[in-house]
Amino acid sequence: MKLYRLLTEDDTAAFCHKVSAALAAGWELYGSPGYAFDHANGVMRCAQAVTKEVKAQYSPDMKLGEQ
Repeated sequence: MKLYRLLTEDDTAAFCHKVSAALAAGWELYGSPGYAFDHANGVMRCAQAVTKEVKAQYSPDMKLGEQ
């Protein structure tokens, strides 16, 4: 089964670390990153989709970051 996550964060080093941690855990980049201004908080925000193949049945209760 393929899992999907959308990682988001303010445009800081924390976003790069979040994506790097996912890649180190076996997740793969999916598509291009996104970048947009968050008017409510006055900051730029980044997003990157990642996917991962796992040998498990999907459940909405899964903690995707722990897979």
